[in-house]
Amino acid sequence: MTKRIQVLVIEDNRLVRDGLKELLSAQSDFTVVAAVDSANIALLKQTKPDVILLDATLGNGDSLRMVSTIRKTIPASRVIVMDLLPVREDVIDFIRAGANGFLVKDATVDDCVRTIRSVADGADVVPPVLTATLLSHIADQAVDRGAPQVINAVRMTNREREIIGLIAEGLSNKDIAQRLDIATYTVKSHVHNILEKLALHTRLEIAAHVHNVKQAETNTSHR
Repeated sequence: MTKRIQVLVIEDNRLVRDGLKELLSAQSDFTVVAAVDSANIALLKQTKPDVILLDATLGNGDSLRMVSTIRKTIPASRVIVMDLLPVREDVIDFIRAGANGFLVKDATVDDCVRTIRSVADGADVVPPVLTATLLSHIADQAVDRGAPQVINAVRMTNREREIIGLIAEGLSNKDIAQRLDIATYTVKSHVHNILEKLALHTRLEIAAHVHNVKQAETNTSHR
């Protein structure tokens, strides 16, 4: 039997929180381990969810710090930030803090469920309308830090470089494993090593670096 995706909902609007709990509990492959208006380290360690749905605008203004706390406390958990009207700069801040996905609150049920499954499977997901601008913005910031030189200078194995390219294409860990005919856990191990070597937090940032490097190479060739 396929393991259920353990989901923790952190949402301070009771109507939204209860609605999400009911919606997700109705999915055969989801288990809602808790639905709360706030969370602490003890709850995170006790539930150890696969995916955390986090309201971007918690009443205490603590959402961004909560992402960092989750990353330090249960790094294996994946975080999806939810907002009604996402602002690009806010999304970037959450991504920098370690969020793996972003869900617009007026998304359809299918989009919500699909996003949770994709993030649980290892993908990074942001609304399509934000993807291009986010990648461009992160890539621009990477230019200021000299990222093309960094990514080219870091010693990568051939397999790691192959996986970096597939991440840039938007493939999940499962898709990469099938493409390369290797185990999913092996892909996860490679992704972990890549993130550590490049001092990055998410796969989205890996994709941005690839975009940045290609753009730098294009600009150089046109000189």
